[in-house]
Amino acid sequence: MRKFIAYFDGCCEPVNPGGTMGFGAVVTENGQVIWKAAGMSEPDDEHGPTTSNIAEYTALLVLLDHFIEAGLTDCDIEIRGDSKLVIEQMSGRWQIGQGLYVQAARQAERMVAQFTSIRFLWIPRKFNHLADELSKSELSKAGIRISNHVRRSA
Repeated sequence: MRKFIAYFDGCCEPVNPGGTMGFGAVVTENGQVIWKAAGMSEPDDEHGPTTSNIAEYTALLVLLDHFIEAGLTDCDIEIRGDSKLVIEQMSGRWQIGQGLYVQAARQAERMVAQFTSIRFLWIPRKFNHLADELSKSELSKAGIRISNHVRRSA
């Protein structure tokens, strides 16, 4: 059985909530990066509010979508991220609350149900550097200021 370790990260800059969301996702197999994605979403009426939690879930959704589209739902998958909220909710240890992220979290739950062997592991930000760099890369290219403060939930 193929085994993958995947990483995700999201940010909302230069303010949270209300900034531009960035996301990054990385898939590794046997210690080698085999797929990665980065993107951003600006705040507007069409896409709704922007927060760091929605950005984190957006990164996870991109990751899950990659595995589903590639036909890898029967593989052994470990998803790592530095968002305690996302990891704990997707692991079933925390309930999904009332935040702006609820729609994305429910979508992720539906997608996760398609997998046969998927685990979620919280890691400190310093060990999530690949996804973190990707989450900020598109924002930097667009000239959006990246703050150095600790992200707060929204």
